[in-house]
Amino acid sequence: MKKSLLTCVFAITATLMLAQNDVTKFMGIPVDGYKPEMIKKLQAKGFAYDSKLDYFRGEFNGHKVILRIVTNNNKVWRIVLVDASMSSETDIKIRFNSLCRQFEKTGRYMHGAYEGNYIIPEDEDISYEMNVNKKRYEAAYMQISESNFEEYTTISEQEKERFFKALRQKWVWFMINKSNYREYYISMCYDNMNNEADGEDL
Repeated sequence: MKKSLLTCVFAITATLMLAQNDVTKFMGIPVDGYKPEMIKKLQAKGFAYDSKLDYFRGEFNGHKVILRIVTNNNKVWRIVLVDASMSSETDIKIRFNSLCRQFEKTGRYMHGAYEGNYIIPEDEDISYEMNVNKKRYEAAYMQISESNFEEYTTISEQEKERFFKALRQKWVWFMINKSNYREYYISMCYDNMNNEADGEDL
């Protein structure tokens, strides 16, 4: 009895410690630490930093993007990427659906907040849906590492609840945004929810 209890406690502790140390990564860079360090790491990846406007320009997943670092209490909690150029309604649907398929085939993500398929049907009028029905076209995934997956395969059903609670700190999500000229773009966020504001400054 003592032995099984100790084994259970050890497994839970190991899972929680793993979750604390294993944060969301953007291009292999942990979304954590302080902004000056993150600036250097992003520059090393080829992103050009404009210190006056406080953003980067570069290429990500085959597209030109503008990138910003978001902090809370000086700690990095979000990397935001926005398409540098606009797309037509048809092109943005193709791009959104392509991103969904890419995320789901990598094996590095688990389906996020919603059940079902994020794919937009070819005949859907997204302009109408966004303007009239206020529909948001977004997809959310939880990032998992190889160590996460190995841990997941060895823990019990009771421990999986704690595992998923920790995993939900590692969101990667994207959505379609519309400009004033019936043009569209994708914005994408890599979030380390451990560093998100939680009312501590109120």
